Amino acid sequence: MTVDYHSYVAIGDSFTEGLDDLTPDGRVRGWADRVAERLAVDHPGLEYANLAVRGKVLDQIVDEQVPVAERLRPDLITFCAGGNDIIGFACDTDDLAARFDAALGRLVATGAEVLIFTGFDLRRMHPFIRRLRGRIAVYNESMRASAERHGCRVVDLWAMDVLADPRAWAEDRLHLTPDAHERVALRVLEFLGEPVPADWRAPWPAGEPTPWVSRQADDLRWVRDHVMPYVRKRLRGEHTGDGYLPKRPELLPF
Repeated sequence: MTVDYHSYVAIGDSFTEGLDDLTPDGRVRGWADRVAERLAVDHPGLEYANLAVRGKVLDQIVDEQVPVAERLRPDLITFCAGGNDIIGFACDTDDLAARFDAALGRLVATGAEVLIFTGFDLRRMHPFIRRLRGRIAVYNESMRASAERHGCRVVDLWAMDVLADPRAWAEDRLHLTPDAHERVALRVLEFLGEPVPADWRAPWPAGEPTPWVSRQADDLRWVRDHVMPYVRKRLRGEHTGDGYLPKRPELLPF
């Protein structure tokens, strides 16, 4: 049965902020905005806030965004966090999961319906990224256990095979393409029992195989243009989100 949502708060990092999904005028959109757009059609007067900021690790999200969600007390909260911790040089997934569990308990205590998200399955990504697959799988299971303890639901991104396809990922191979953001939005809406205009499971269009030489050249460009700048920034103690603010910090009609 569909719930009559009046307010929705999205918290998280670049995934929820919507990086690499831009509107024609250059604003960041993303799956959460797409969900809010469709909810606003069937739930007139819906208010929406998106507190997510690129590059934020779990502790930053807990310190900066969770208290705002507690103050706003919406009907619906989406909470996705920990991805930037997972891709760090070192990560204690058990400790990360314990901190996630504590934050989830605070959000559930607001009375909102809370949705959380597993990490993606990286089985078809470059070996440099694919090495994180085991770490993500362990964290996913810990989040499922937290969801069961706190009585909330899990949107299973790992099981979305369309997102395992490299064509779902932008040039940096860390952020989704606009079409992939749309598929996540459709999955969330379906999960909420809302009507959806398309099937997120639809296969990607058939494409021509990429020659081996072109793939190797793409990998080298990716390492030069994205991996090395990221590594240098992290070694200097910098984060992608330094200086950025939430794009929708308060509940406002969408």
